[in-house]
Amino acid sequence: MSSSKEMRECSAESDALHLAMGWSFEDLSKKHIIIESTYGESHPGSSHLLALSHDVRDGVLESGGRPAMFCCTDMCDGVAQGGVGGYYSLMSRDFICAMCEIHAMSTMADGIVLLSSCDKSMPAHIMAAARLNIPTVIVPGGSMAAGAGFRACDTMWESRRELWRGKVSEEQYGCIAAGACPGAGACQQFATASTMQAMAEALGMALPGSALIPVTNTALSRSAVLAGRQAVKLAERGLNSREIMTREAFLNAVTVHAAVGGSANAIMHLIAAANEAGVRLDLDDFDRIHRNTPYMVNVQSTGKYPTEYFWYAGGLPALMWEIRDLLDLDVMTVTGEPLGANLEKCHKTGYYLQRQFLENYGLDAEEIISPRSAPRGSDGGIAILKGNIASIGAVIKHSAVLPEMMHHTGPAKVFNTEDQAIEALNSGKIVPGDIIVVFGWGIKTSGMPELFRLSDEIASNDLLARTTAIITDGRYSGCTRGPAIGYLCPDAADGGEIGYIRDGDMIEIDIPGRRLDLVEGEFEGKNYPGAELLELRRANMKIDLPEIPGLPEGGALSVFRQLARSPLLGGNI
Repeated sequence: MSSSKEMRECSAESDALHLAMGWSFEDLSKKHIIIESTYGESHPGSSHLLALSHDVRDGVLESGGRPAMFCCTDMCDGVAQGGVGGYYSLMSRDFICAMCEIHAMSTMADGIVLLSSCDKSMPAHIMAAARLNIPTVIVPGGSMAAGAGFRACDTMWESRRELWRGKVSEEQYGCIAAGACPGAGACQQFATASTMQAMAEALGMALPGSALIPVTNTALSRSAVLAGRQAVKLAERGLNSREIMTREAFLNAVTVHAAVGGSANAIMHLIAAANEAGVRLDLDDFDRIHRNTPYMVNVQSTGKYPTEYFWYAGGLPALMWEIRDLLDLDVMTVTGEPLGANLEKCHKTGYYLQRQFLENYGLDAEEIISPRSAPRGSDGGIAILKGNIASIGAVIKHSAVLPEMMHHTGPAKVFNTEDQAIEALNSGKIVPGDIIVVFGWGIKTSGMPELFRLSDEIASNDLLARTTAIITDGRYSGCTRGPAIGYLCPDAADGGEIGYIRDGDMIEIDIPGRRLDLVEGEFEGKNYPGAELLELRRANMKIDLPEIPGLPEGGALSVFRQLARSPLLGGNI
């Protein structure tokens, strides 16, 4: 990529236009650093980023660079959940990434600092860093403070059901809502937003210890200043992002993903970022690493504590120190030093002094980040399932599945939409043992919104959570709990086997064995074993894709649906 110096040489107007913004003549020859944030008032994960951008700006100025601030805000899955806005969620990632490219390429910046917090903005910025291949530092936007009673925004679905059932009053519901999200920052669980903050640091693209700092703590501001300073140093050194974002770095990130029990959506996002970096990363890497990495973290949504407590316990440096034998410690990072040197420095120089905050709650760090000798689980939080209805693969967060559902066989109940399935559930048509199948919700049909409401209805029902599963070629929220299998690939729009499942087919889920199979079913009055049955249906039937309610015609969503890869290949354009 060209530099700001080359921009001045090729454009006669450049100096005059920069001077018009109050730049000095001295500024013109300094390293030009873009500060790109997703600041906006769309949700609390981005509403505080303007102030944080000013902290980065201070750091750039202190190190002799000239900052320029840019914004491309994001949307919130929680706000859009269940409505037409959900169709735009995944595609927003690719469009934010594209705007970062446009901003950096059109200004020929010498470096860039990327600030974001949430589900699509964090992966968008990681992808942009890989695509641009210029000196880059990512600043994670930090964690929201713990909600009252450790509630978070995802618990509001159950609270609203209690309101509808008359178990709480309007006034009580209002108090619950006010307490669930007490301020700015990413939601308080290892859902997609917090997972992707962790991934930025695990990749070496964020400063050590900068992921998931509580927004209420001034450590976040200090970390942003340091990021600004470091961006100038990287620009002067010429250390580009792809020198950091190697295959080894991505494998480190997958290892950390396993250890924190991270969101299933991170699989798609990390593969998309690897695509941008020209690095090979696939489902087999996730399956292999998750099988061999212990699950170490007692953090919501599968554990007890909110993510700010994870940072108090030492954050990513403490976790990575515990699993350092599983990591490549020679990979380069944005500090300009290898990962191993960063971890040694954190371990020896008092970085973990933040653990003193846990004294306020009578907690020990090991209650939140387990010692290697006593992990919470012997393997990572995600399982990749394959079988005759998921020939490429499917994904389940098995750390959130009850033991009774680790191996289950039951009859299919097939639906075209999430609303249809929820209606059947509420009317008693779903019974214990059933396997709910919702097909036709991949990228090509709908843009791939989250089907969180259905999974939450199941997980919140004690009986169904122990007896009933969900299968879809769509995806779920990062905080999904229970036996919810998603991302079936190939999906129905690509002729995937899920489109040939019919009511009453017997399906076997074997999470320990990593299998997902149609066992048997009926065709023209006769029973057949699963593989033969699928062949017969494929030869004699066509997949009827659902009519997606409220799906807009044309526009940006239509472009994304036509051009994006399969989700398990990254889902990116």
